[in-house]
Amino acid sequence: MNEVQSTKAKVRIEPLQFSEMILFFFALMFLPACGFFGNKTDISFIDVPLYSGKQVAYVPVQPVLDGFTEPVDVIIGYDEMIYVADAGTEEIVSLDLSGKELGRMSIPGISRIAQDRALDILAIGSCDTLIGSNNVTLTTLVRIDLKQISYGLNSAVITNRIVHPFYFKSSFDPGKDILPKFTGIAVRADNSFYLSRTGPNVSQVFGSDDAVLLFGSNDILISPIVVTTQLGIFNDYFKIPMSITGRAQAPQSPFVNESGDFIVTSFSPTVALKVQYITENETETGIDYRLAEMITGDTTKADGFLYSPYRFATPADVTYTGDGTNYLFVVDSEKDSVYQFTNTGLEGVKPPAGSTTTKNIRVSFGGSGTGLTRFDRPMGVAYYNEVLYVADAGNGRVLRFKLTTDLE
Repeated sequence: MNEVQSTKAKVRIEPLQFSEMILFFFALMFLPACGFFGNKTDISFIDVPLYSGKQVAYVPVQPVLDGFTEPVDVIIGYDEMIYVADAGTEEIVSLDLSGKELGRMSIPGISRIAQDRALDILAIGSCDTLIGSNNVTLTTLVRIDLKQISYGLNSAVITNRIVHPFYFKSSFDPGKDILPKFTGIAVRADNSFYLSRTGPNVSQVFGSDDAVLLFGSNDILISPIVVTTQLGIFNDYFKIPMSITGRAQAPQSPFVNESGDFIVTSFSPTVALKVQYITENETETGIDYRLAEMITGDTTKADGFLYSPYRFATPADVTYTGDGTNYLFVVDSEKDSVYQFTNTGLEGVKPPAGSTTTKNIRVSFGGSGTGLTRFDRPMGVAYYNEVLYVADAGNGRVLRFKLTTDLE
């Protein structure tokens, strides 16, 4: 796999004074699971604090979701269930929103997961196969139907596989075709989806190995994404894309955003903007993809910006909020931190009513460690119903957080 190898520099970002004063919380009481939808995350035990502008922060919600070996991705599906990709056990684990485990399914090489609006799970893994006289392991996306017998992973079945390179050609080159890897999935409102791919080859029959591909809801490749810039049109625009998310996010109601925009992260050391917002635009000549403009450098509005050059080291995952607040979250696995931005590129959140400040308040947090606001190689991030989820791979857990201004 074409990944950037670097010495891990542990970085502690701006102090999170308020949440660091939170020493412990009472444990949540689990309610028995019933029905298809998961029980809600119980935060009633948290005392709503008095806060000023400097005390707006994310505080941890207990209990910690553990029982994992190496959780590398987490999502909250349209079915209101938590799904965790555990690379250590090569399983997808499902839980209800209270954190109660409901089922597991083995997926070799599991690294990323998503769910479409038909409630199918899409998972990136690998498959071993014999091609000619060669035993090879190929990057694969599997479609998992939860509804064949009853809802849940324990009775789920795999209904389709997208195996590289056979979704765009019938021939196989053992010197080239075993090297690319699928790295991220972003499902659109119509159940078509983007699939990011990495690899060392620049010139292929169907574009560069480093690419974002658009598939239809029938799992048939439509085309690689070509990006238009001021310098021209590029079919090799993306460099080591490692995660991707779209505007369509759970919940199903009151609406799901139908935009084809997506946000993609890069591990390339030569790319200055390692998190990029790409817009999909209808033109007279067809669909056009471009890098979205973002606010940068205006310190009257925020102290940090999404498009600050080299702001991130290894942005392992990104997600967008589905509740209309239009925030996006990034986890950096090298800086052991999670960051929050507006859809205009401003870091932080709007100040609460009565605050003495008018610009965004930075709520990004992290740093290396095992405490409830510290991480060891965070690899996945999700957001649902005002709860932030982080797959803390090195510590073998999924952490949940609540913003103090959302506790009222």
